[in-house]
Amino acid sequence: MSKRSAAPGSPTRWATDTGPEHSQWYVDRFRQLAAEGADLAGEARLVDALVPPRSRILDAGCGTGRVGAELAARGHTVVGVDADPVLVEAARADHPGPRWLVADLTTLDLAAAGEPEPFDAAVLDLAAAGEPEPFDAAVLAGNVMTFVAAGTEVAVLRQVAAHVRPDGVIAIGFGTDRGYPLADFDAHVAAAGLRRDHRFATWDLRPWHDDADFAVTVLRRPA
Repeated sequence: MSKRSAAPGSPTRWATDTGPEHSQWYVDRFRQLAAEGADLAGEARLVDALVPPRSRILDAGCGTGRVGAELAARGHTVVGVDADPVLVEAARADHPGPRWLVADLTTLDLAAAGEPEPFDAAVLDLAAAGEPEPFDAAVLAGNVMTFVAAGTEVAVLRQVAAHVRPDGVIAIGFGTDRGYPLADFDAHVAAAGLRRDHRFATWDLRPWHDDADFAVTVLRRPA
């Protein structure tokens, strides 16, 4: 495994490796793509196929909200979180409906952020009393795992998993040429206590092969 070290709460590589205008450029880029009619729903179609109707889904690293918004349009309840307030503000402006929050995935605690539902297995007995359950699934699209601070990958995976119900799924996609070897990712998945169910080369389920420039991995939180 390659050496990657940083404390939870360290600035993300989205913040440290891009310029001050990058966030607004990103917002403008996806607004332009949407205006041109580009297909921006590929990730959402896969996640929608993985969960029952009217599921609760965490869009972790939601960016401008395009994935979570499509999932909400398909009838799911969505909460999106991102560390970049510029992107979250764009999500709120462009996609009203889901709840969009500024949060660091390494220290994610949605209850503390005002999302009242229980999220960890220790409080699942509240479901029997009529309280909502944790998320049925989480999605980390848009190369999220390559933009978290190096060394915090296990913390991110653990915090996201803590918000997903046992046997829930976590779908993650990122480019294989972005400095995060899949061998490291797989080791981090195991360290976070998650199980790998599937791997594909694209969000539309093209078969995985070792030369693929993108990896979509479907994980599961053990029951």
